[in-house]
Amino acid sequence: MGKNRTIPFGYTMRNGVIETEPTEVLAVFTIFSEYMAGRSLNDIAREMAVPYSEGAAWNKNMVKRVLENEKYLGTDVYPQLISEDVLRAVNERKTAKATSLCIVPDELQAVRSLTVCKECGKRLFRTKAELWDCRNHDCHPYLFKLTDEMLTSAILNILNTVIANPTLIEAEALVSEYRPTSEILCKQSDIDRAIDNGTKSADEIRNDILRLAELKYNRCTYSDVPQKTELLKSLLLGREKINTLDTGLLRSCVKRIVVSHSCVIEVEFINGTIITQGH
Repeated sequence: MGKNRTIPFGYTMRNGVIETEPTEVLAVFTIFSEYMAGRSLNDIAREMAVPYSEGAAWNKNMVKRVLENEKYLGTDVYPQLISEDVLRAVNERKTAKATSLCIVPDELQAVRSLTVCKECGKRLFRTKAELWDCRNHDCHPYLFKLTDEMLTSAILNILNTVIANPTLIEAEALVSEYRPTSEILCKQSDIDRAIDNGTKSADEIRNDILRLAELKYNRCTYSDVPQKTELLKSLLLGREKINTLDTGLLRSCVKRIVVSHSCVIEVEFINGTIITQGH
């Protein structure tokens, strides 16, 4: 029988008395320890092996609920699991983290929303020391220190490069493209033979032709690259060189910013064109 999660994680009720649940207590200790070690709520949730409750997968809100539960300090009903010093340290870390996020300039907020690690695809983390890094535990730290100035300067240089050389954003793509499959080719051959040899009725041939048309339609692809390229041109052509990041222009033109572990920075524009720093 699943536990009633109105009882906080880490506890269970036996014979009408709330007691600690050893496996869950260990998970509580792990959550506090990992959070103080700098792990994110999402990362902690992904690694939790002990279920939060029957049929409920962990998420960051559940982890947050554990970190904020003052019942772990002990009450008349709940045995103590966490000391006041530990809970105070967690609260101080949350406050410091919230403060550091609030003081991020608007232009860096825009950059952060677009910037990912090339190796794992996860969003980059900006430290209070104004350094950018990949904090995905399945990935690896960057080989060099990437500062705010390095990242924003690279993005600014790329934007100014395409402003000065708009042909760099040209992306050739067919609006639609059709490539027949072996099934389509076989169906076409069957229809041709049936018409030539008279082996099928008119209704059967008509049905085959309709089926062939459906197969051909499903193989047609559509690309909006030309339209997005024209939009990019309208946003960039005739602009003067910019000296500071224009967040509106950045969000309108750029799909994502990719940083490799060797700190090579690429900007992918909305039409799929990729410009690398220094290229």
